[in-house]
Amino acid sequence: MPIEQKDLISPLPATDTNKTKWGQFGTLVSVFFFWGFVAASNDVLIPVFKEKLKLEQWQAQMVSFAFYVAYSVGALLYFMISKILKQDLLNKIGYKNGISIGLIVSAIGTLLFIPAASTESFGLFISGLFTIGLGFSLQQTAANPMAINMGSASTGSQRLSMAGGVNNFGTTIGPLIVNLAIFGSVTSLVVTSLSTVKTPYLILGAAFLLVAVIFYFSSVPNKLVSNTEELAEAKNTWVDRGTPFKYPQLVLGMIAIFVYVGVEVSTAANLPEFMKQKLGTATSATAPYISLFWASLMIGRWTASAGAFGFSEGTKKVLQFLMPYLAFGVFLLVNAIAKHDLQPFYVYAAVIVALIIANFLSMGNPARQLLIFSICGIIALLIAIFSPDYNVSVYAICSVGLFCSTLWPCIFTLAISGLGKHTSEGSNFLIFMICGGGIISLLQGYLSGDHLLGISFSYFVGIACFVYLAYYAIKAKNDLKDQGIDLDELSKVKGGGH
Repeated sequence: MPIEQKDLISPLPATDTNKTKWGQFGTLVSVFFFWGFVAASNDVLIPVFKEKLKLEQWQAQMVSFAFYVAYSVGALLYFMISKILKQDLLNKIGYKNGISIGLIVSAIGTLLFIPAASTESFGLFISGLFTIGLGFSLQQTAANPMAINMGSASTGSQRLSMAGGVNNFGTTIGPLIVNLAIFGSVTSLVVTSLSTVKTPYLILGAAFLLVAVIFYFSSVPNKLVSNTEELAEAKNTWVDRGTPFKYPQLVLGMIAIFVYVGVEVSTAANLPEFMKQKLGTATSATAPYISLFWASLMIGRWTASAGAFGFSEGTKKVLQFLMPYLAFGVFLLVNAIAKHDLQPFYVYAAVIVALIIANFLSMGNPARQLLIFSICGIIALLIAIFSPDYNVSVYAICSVGLFCSTLWPCIFTLAISGLGKHTSEGSNFLIFMICGGGIISLLQGYLSGDHLLGISFSYFVGIACFVYLAYYAIKAKNDLKDQGIDLDELSKVKGGGH
């Protein structure tokens, strides 16, 4: 028998449910910043460890592997604890409390950088990153559905894009700050000692603890409330299939998260090696380009979030032109502060036009956006592989960040739509698949060896990931329509709300 959605989750009054709760949302997005700061900083650590500890490229990629596999281990622990408790863990301890606990775990991970730096132990360094990722796993399981839930379901993916924009402010400044801390100055080309690695992470650990306290005493809710009644057609009913694995949008979405995080992380993680081999770029000089890749995600997410503010259609269209260049301006500003030469980056303003066009073509529909942006990602990587000008290849690789920018909120929104009371469990399974960031980057790092594909052709791994994402965009749209959720109709009704 169909079970009404309202019987599963106690909704807020309609006026509250449809209005974005900006005060609570502002507190929530602080953790998104931390995830980005650490993830992008890993790309600086990879070449540093490779040079200082004399590692192979695939061994250096263990930095990404340890960090992202921690998400899967954390999600597995979450699942096991929930089964032992016979109740979903976050439903028991609360979403806000879950984020606070996750921040404390991540803070413990930063403490491992002290003995790691003293002994120059690669094993301890990646153990610290693993522990930080373990805490992030719990934070992400709670924070992503909360971001979607803090207002109308029709603007859920756009709120997640907005949170992702804050995440990518962290990814933009993270490589620059960590690079400065490790090398001592923006002009130094030599790693004097691995003891310099610990400083930014210990400061980050203190910030984790501070925000954990702020979260605990904040007004962020501990429970999710329903904002999904508007998604169902006519009957406004939801059928409980007994297990989240019986919802194809979730099962295929898990694979989509795996390959999406994989292509995002591996593209950036192998960029320094590409620049070193093809352009002879020094390790420390790659940081601005790593920053540009992650800033590209910020540019895309700021653009996609324009519809979440509730402005008129005319204002939204203006913002879709203004926001990407505002975000690009942030990238230029932080690099100017770091005293990097900005001249090579001005041409990137023209590349951003492709993002704006793709965003307009998506018409606010997460499935359509996922399809269009995946196709753009394929084109970008083909240019990177086959361009005779390696400088063009570098810009093409960085532009992958533009087209990865909105894929997380698109996939996450598609995957948990229609799950009802299985939403938090489904979210946990999606977080489990973040391990793709470590596994696929390790795979590309291995295939990049001269005896195999080489660094350029190793980017075919990313193309394969985008091909699957394009397939998922089409399949998920059809599966949701079969369940009474028509994304085309919803985007029309809400004026491009999704």
